[in-house]
Amino acid sequence: MNCCLSTLRHKEVISRRNGCRIGYVDDLEIDTQSARIYSLIIYGRLKCFGLFGRKDDCVIPWDKIELIGEDTILVDFNSEKHRRNTKKGGFFKVF
Repeated sequence: MNCCLSTLRHKEVISRRNGCRIGYVDDLEIDTQSARIYSLIIYGRLKCFGLFGRKDDCVIPWDKIELIGEDTILVDFNSEKHRRNTKKGGFFKVF
């Protein structure tokens, strides 16, 4: 199956362990030496309309992807362990 990033961005990512909705694919990490996808990145949710920044990003390693279907991507991983702390401050971080 061939798939481009614009198609992946419209697929919902679901955890197979507990059935919870993780979000939609926002970005990819690609290894430029081997031209392989390293992981999927789902940006954290905004806090108070973005004024207080956003929550940590969720990074899903490629080997944790179980199935890429028509509408969803099933993954097998613990979302609490694979969080990336982002340095994205909100409106009040400027002052």
